[in-house]
Amino acid sequence: MKNNAIFSLKKVSKVFPGVKALDAVDLHLYPGQVTALIGENGAGKSTLVKTMTGIYQPDGGEIIFNGKPVQFHSPHDSHALGITAIHQETVLFDDLTVAENIFLGNYPMTKYFSIDWSTMVTRSQEILSSINAPMNPNQILRELSIGQKHMVGIARALSVDAKVVILDEPTAALSHHEIHELYELVNTLKKQGKAILFITHKFDEIFALADRYTVFRDGRYVGEGFVKDVNEAQLVEMMVARSIDETYPKKDVNIGETLLEVVNLCHTTEFANISFSLKKGEILGIYGLVGSGRTEVMQALFGTSEQVTGTVKMEGKEVTIHSPKEAIDNGIVYVPEERQKQGIVLELPIYQNVSLPQIERLTKNGQVDQEGEMTLARQYCERLQVKASSWNEKVMNLSGGNQQKVVIAKWLATNPKVIILDEPTKGIDIGSKSAVHAFMSELVDSGLSVIMVSSELPEILGMSDRILVMNEGLIVGELSRADATPEKVVSLATGGIVVC
Repeated sequence: MKNNAIFSLKKVSKVFPGVKALDAVDLHLYPGQVTALIGENGAGKSTLVKTMTGIYQPDGGEIIFNGKPVQFHSPHDSHALGITAIHQETVLFDDLTVAENIFLGNYPMTKYFSIDWSTMVTRSQEILSSINAPMNPNQILRELSIGQKHMVGIARALSVDAKVVILDEPTAALSHHEIHELYELVNTLKKQGKAILFITHKFDEIFALADRYTVFRDGRYVGEGFVKDVNEAQLVEMMVARSIDETYPKKDVNIGETLLEVVNLCHTTEFANISFSLKKGEILGIYGLVGSGRTEVMQALFGTSEQVTGTVKMEGKEVTIHSPKEAIDNGIVYVPEERQKQGIVLELPIYQNVSLPQIERLTKNGQVDQEGEMTLARQYCERLQVKASSWNEKVMNLSGGNQQKVVIAKWLATNPKVIILDEPTKGIDIGSKSAVHAFMSELVDSGLSVIMVSSELPEILGMSDRILVMNEGLIVGELSRADATPEKVVSLATGGIVVC
């Protein structure tokens, strides 16, 4: 089965501090065939692509090209062999022409070392014609549609003699019509003998385009085969078959009356018709794949988004939230996914990070009450068991797990009613995950309500009292804790059938 593969990874591993992103994985790509790489968020797909394209160097295993072991010390080495990746958000330049974007950084030159404009336009036209993308190479990019820009990105990747083409979530920003144009392009590339790796969360795309599949789970290779030999339910089971263990110490709590109501929340581009409720003492899980709109809804609830309509009620009373201050004043706080960019100031000490939302209250006669700041940090960081030499230590010196605890401590110190946790355990080790989960149980036990956004299925299933599933900016399903299974959640999230 694997003898005619043009590109293979054999037992490839990649380790980052505290995380084994790839654990002895296998992958095989074949000329003239599409292989779908399947796995939930965090399965190792992005790390694999960066390893295939020379951005990362593997810590173990072999990369085989045309039957011979190769080493990629940089993206240039991978590119030189004809391995090219087309990402969901390829960087293009609106003020340059189509041809200039296609050959950016690789312009054909005359013998006098100037750009050969005539050759560049001619070759651009040839590449565009080869992928059935009729457009003028001299047209300015900003005049094109999103789908046409995507075709320019593909043409740019194919401006070299590509033998292996990686398509990473290529349809995420495309319209229905543009998606079908992409399908035609993939079939054209197959006919040209390209080996294609197709990464997508959408099962309809897998069954429409792929010849083979490979499944990853938690950075490990699970299995591979021909798409014609499997159905959606079997692929879902391969993606998510894991046990819920002591990592998720969910307590049974008495869930009270409705605290928060969201009615018909809409954003012009990100989500629509979002309606749900949250009860006192409840952990409400929000699950959705990348691009589903889950984070954007939470940011709207925290007042950081514009062009949002709809109604928000707290304890039965309608509230206005157009800024984070208004959200905090109404008892809603938000722990963001990107904690280092949005949640903490790395250069500041722990105690100043914790006091930031309350700096106005702690300031008297133009001076900040440093002792008050220290008391606040001590109270909440000790409660969260933040490990640090002192509360004066800079947050940048803490582990990822302890940084996350500082963010949570900062918001808990405001005495909220609702705490939104967006990917609360992203990038932290298993021990810190358990501590965060245990504290979530303590929060609801003390009367708070939690909205937990997570792309980790075990976390969603292990910690939620109720689960909302989002897909393409819509809530597509609601499951009770008792009824939720990995298969049902993933099927809803991918827009497929609900597996019973």
